[in-house]
Amino acid sequence: MCLYEKMTKAELETELSKLNREYTKFQDMKLNLNMSRGKPCPDQLELSSDMIDKINYSQLAKTDSGIDTRNYGELTGIPEAKKFFSSILDVSDDMIIVGGNSSLNLMYNYVDMAMQFGLLGNTPWNKLDKVKFLCPSPGYDRHFAICELFDIEMINIEMTENGPDMSQVKNLVESDPYIKGIWCVPKYSNPGGITYTDDVVKQFASLNPAAPDFRILWDNAYVIHHLSKDHDSLLNIFDECKKFNSENMVIEFCSTSKITFPGAGISALAASESNIEDIKKIMSKQTIGYDKINQLRHCIFFNTTEKLENHMAAHAKILKPKFDMVIDKLNEQIAPLHIGKWTNPKGGYFISFDSLKGCGKRIYELCKQAGVILTNIGATYPYKLDPNNSNIRLAPTFPNIDELSTAMDVFCLCVKIASVEKFLSKN
Repeated sequence: MCLYEKMTKAELETELSKLNREYTKFQDMKLNLNMSRGKPCPDQLELSSDMIDKINYSQLAKTDSGIDTRNYGELTGIPEAKKFFSSILDVSDDMIIVGGNSSLNLMYNYVDMAMQFGLLGNTPWNKLDKVKFLCPSPGYDRHFAICELFDIEMINIEMTENGPDMSQVKNLVESDPYIKGIWCVPKYSNPGGITYTDDVVKQFASLNPAAPDFRILWDNAYVIHHLSKDHDSLLNIFDECKKFNSENMVIEFCSTSKITFPGAGISALAASESNIEDIKKIMSKQTIGYDKINQLRHCIFFNTTEKLENHMAAHAKILKPKFDMVIDKLNEQIAPLHIGKWTNPKGGYFISFDSLKGCGKRIYELCKQAGVILTNIGATYPYKLDPNNSNIRLAPTFPNIDELSTAMDVFCLCVKIASVEKFLSKN
């Protein structure tokens, strides 16, 4: 396969004509395929059907310790749910607050709390001249959306194969008191699938921020979302923070959104004792407690560690062939042409693809016109501004395997067309 960069103008024009004929065939198929969000597919949702079908009212009315789940109380969650999340995050039960179905809601509430009331007695952020957050990029668009809503200035931090560029992080955090936080998806990051190395976690724990209320928002969304037994491991940041007396820096989040039902899961926040007490003061004014019946339902369904492990292995059995297919298509159709690069994660929900510089939006539009919807170009960067116009988040989870195969053929074809057009524009 001849490299496009070595073709003459005439050869490129011939190649483009051939590619456009293939593209027209896909357009004639009137496809409607969506790879824009990391949603579980119907087969994954069915894995949790017994949670609804086989757990009855008498099991859900009271916990073994006698707590009536139907009534008010238990602001921070029932003990069983705290134990469930503490085993996943490897922290003590008293470090856990259990929330509703969305960890994103817990993150939003925490930023809102900092803005309105301040953290641990520090000045509320909305009374400051400015507030800044560090944003490892490419990253999670909903993190950036929270910052935009609160008018928090976002600063790009380069993502490396080991995690965020910690020299950038350290220099900024330790010199600028207006930097109040950093967003992190430390395991199987969104969208790159990168897991932070031990050294990166240790460097986070040893930070000496200029702002006393600086927070590492540790969104551990994919902590147990492995694709196979050959999976990544992540150092426990709280254990490392204990060595530097810096536990107050970290607020960790996770949920069962992609374990059971995204619309009816449970979430959790893990933090130091001081932070937990600080959060409870505000929480007690917001709610008398989250859905304890659903908390107990999850705990009964996952009544042993083995049950949870088997459940996640069943998810992996559905997802791994999809991820393998995406990687295989890219290796077969794109790698020989040297017109893109991508990650090959061992878990999580996404693959990060980088086209040739300047081709991202064109690829997106071509895919859209052929009936394949991708995440908007720029979404993985603050302010939706990808400096290279190249990063594309691929979400293989929701389509079935046949749909995904077709979607990836379209995607690879669009990458080729955009790349040939780029080389032709230079001639």
